[in-house]
Amino acid sequence: MKRRNQTKAPLTVLLTAAALLATGCGTATDRGSRAVAERGGPAHEVSGGKAGKAAPEPRRLPGRLLSPGPRALPGLGPKTLGMVPEDTRQALVVTGEGRDKNRGTAVLYERERPGAAWRPGERWPTHNAVRGWTDEHVQGDLRSPIGVFTLTDAGGLLPDPGTKLTYDTGPAFAVTGNGSRGEPLAGSFDYVIAINYNRKPGTTPLDWTRPLGAGRGGGIWLHVDHEGPTQGCVSFKRPVMKHLLRTIDPSKNPVVVMGDEKSLRR
Repeated sequence: MKRRNQTKAPLTVLLTAAALLATGCGTATDRGSRAVAERGGPAHEVSGGKAGKAAPEPRRLPGRLLSPGPRALPGLGPKTLGMVPEDTRQALVVTGEGRDKNRGTAVLYERERPGAAWRPGERWPTHNAVRGWTDEHVQGDLRSPIGVFTLTDAGGLLPDPGTKLTYDTGPAFAVTGNGSRGEPLAGSFDYVIAINYNRKPGTTPLDWTRPLGAGRGGGIWLHVDHEGPTQGCVSFKRPVMKHLLRTIDPSKNPVVVMGDEKSLRR
């Protein structure tokens, strides 16, 4: 059953969350925000939960090693294709401009059934982490993790726009402060989709359970763009985020494939 919770918390928790969310996924410029960033990554990692215990490296998503072909997702090499589950029928491919770049583009691909040809949607501009991409994301590195990750849970400060994903809403998604370019962060978490990197699927995006341990970071989301790079998330223009929320369908086993162009071609 689809969950539409409204996050509620004592005032002290909300004030703490608001202070931490002030840096958001963007790199903030004030002293307190810098301190949070130096301690580790996106401030929305801290939302009242507890860090998970250390765990072995994540297993590859089910799938076989594929060679690029006419029915394969464009721009992906055999290693990356092998991480895409065979039963996936929606794949959001985020391609960064370079390993140390914080801009890129994204395309949502869909197919009728496993093994069928992929149909591309529109191409959208994106921002990723200020320092680029990494194969081994750790807390506070200001890089976005490379890989293939499932998408199961969403939320935001604003009400559910009509998503089929589980959706959590409430004041804990509020954010203030400025990003690395001085841009306001307000509204960045009006709509978010949690990327299932080092998190427990089936929980609110605000949940802080970290199966790989807190040192491997987390709180990596798709969220509304604030006209600047993030601390690890991938951001889209507001209309695109609403479109993604309304289009991504859990029955199609959606994933996000993300990384710099060279890495995705491996």
